[in-house]
Amino acid sequence: MTNKYQPTWTLAAVYQLTPEMLKEKGIKGVLVDLDNTLVAWNNPDGTDELRVWIRRMKEAKIPVVVISNNSAPRIRRVVDKLELPYISRALKPFSHGLRRAGKMLQLPVASLVMVGDQLMTDIRAANRIGMRSILVKPLIESDAWDTRINRWRERRQLKKIYRDGKIQWKTELEE
Repeated sequence: MTNKYQPTWTLAAVYQLTPEMLKEKGIKGVLVDLDNTLVAWNNPDGTDELRVWIRRMKEAKIPVVVISNNSAPRIRRVVDKLELPYISRALKPFSHGLRRAGKMLQLPVASLVMVGDQLMTDIRAANRIGMRSILVKPLIESDAWDTRINRWRERRQLKKIYRDGKIQWKTELEE
């Protein structure tokens, strides 16, 4: 039986994810967490690397939707500049927000992937509905106070998933 926190793939950063990789896996849409995945939780402005990544996805006609447990005003502060749609108050680790995004995009779960930096919320939500997932390294080491609790629980799960409790960060979507 697969661990309910097991990601399909691991990548060091969301920016490593290319349209070619996605198309090879039959993925037509990307759902992505906001804090510490797209932007550092304490810096909502993002980076040039982020803007390049989003532009590449748009050019490849692969929609990107931000899925966050944050409030709409917090998310809008980031995504309005990036011209990305979003789902606020997604209630991860439940799958409600992911289902809403699939309906928004009019794409089935099988053609979507959830990208996030937390096993306990992002990966768990995807696994609940059979969606493929990509765990990425958090952009920065520090977390908001509420995320610190999840990180403690996450370390215990990592030991169950990976023999030594350490993730092997990849640069490709390997099986």
